[in-house]
Amino acid sequence: MAKKNKGEGYLSAKEIRAISRANRKITGEMEKKWKRKNVPESEYLTTMRDPANAVEFDDLHSYFFTDAGTVKSVDGVSFDVPIGKTVGVVGESGCGKSVTSLSLMQLLQRPQGQIVSGHIRLNLGDKAYDIACTPQETMQKIRGNAVSMIFQEPMTSLNPVFRIGDQVDEVIELHDGEGKTKEEIRKRTIESLEMVGIANSEGVANMFPHELSGGMRQRVMIAMALACSPKIIIADEPTTALDVTIQAQILDLLRKLKDRIRSSIMLITHDLGVIAEMADYIVVMYAGRIVEKGTAEDIFYHPSHPYTIGLMESKPVVGREVKELYSIPGKVPNPINMPDYCYFRDRCEKRLSCCNGEYPCEISLSETHKVSCYLYDERFADLVREKGKENGSQSEEGGNA
Repeated sequence: MAKKNKGEGYLSAKEIRAISRANRKITGEMEKKWKRKNVPESEYLTTMRDPANAVEFDDLHSYFFTDAGTVKSVDGVSFDVPIGKTVGVVGESGCGKSVTSLSLMQLLQRPQGQIVSGHIRLNLGDKAYDIACTPQETMQKIRGNAVSMIFQEPMTSLNPVFRIGDQVDEVIELHDGEGKTKEEIRKRTIESLEMVGIANSEGVANMFPHELSGGMRQRVMIAMALACSPKIIIADEPTTALDVTIQAQILDLLRKLKDRIRSSIMLITHDLGVIAEMADYIVVMYAGRIVEKGTAEDIFYHPSHPYTIGLMESKPVVGREVKELYSIPGKVPNPINMPDYCYFRDRCEKRLSCCNGEYPCEISLSETHKVSCYLYDERFADLVREKGKENGSQSEEGGNA
């Protein structure tokens, strides 16, 4: 019998069993801590670095312990979501956007998915909790109440066997139903459906999800998310699979409702058009890390990281005719075996010799604009100038040819 080729990524059954045993030991300890009952509030009570922030992500690490190895989905993410503002998290599929938001909700697929280290400080007004340390018992009161999420696909998020009204009722009853009768809860449900622009709200409340269009289902998801006036709304690809006119309506609706209940929005998308219309601040993620962050003006008018520049070049521009859209060359590194240098190096057209070293640190281009790239590190300014001269001479040669 021919032997199997042991190529890159191949694991024997013995190696898989060893990884699985080690993972069970690690996740078992984490699960015990998370499932504890009657945990004193002092263990997860914290102080906001800036009281003007609704959420502060501080060096967050969220991993998935699989039989093939540890996937570092979120690997040291730090950014803030100010009160009353919209922060857009952008990047290609698999960069860690959704896992960051699921970490805030503590909805990672357990026991494999775990918050390994770091802090997520949530501002509740009179106090602040560190979500990374908050036990399951307390999280059940926070989800849907202080933090709410509009999930990516409404058809799979809504329960197909329950009527729309019953599903919205459940949210209100669980988080804000104390002392309320069923009639009062249903009245609040109807008001929530009307608030998101559903005209025949009583009729829709008696329908099943499959009887509604995609746009209507998305509105129902928004109504459920806003039913308890949360402090922060996580919108995970809220306009996916909707046509352009419905997209515009949903974004306009989110913007108005955010101002009405003075919430903050964490908007997760790969659509730069949506980000441009909605976001006050933008966080660009690549392979589990933040490569650039700043205000919407910083990112759109002064993109600095080669990955951000590549994203900007890959979108169509009105009035500019091109034969084909730009595509960033290469592929994302293997998440189980990440390199010890800049994760974007192998795809970068501006890479320098210093890029072979350790992962670049965060550099401030202005008070609001931060980037992780050696191109802006003053220690390597000479290398950047030399690279610029080389590129200039190559362009001249190409022009002469």
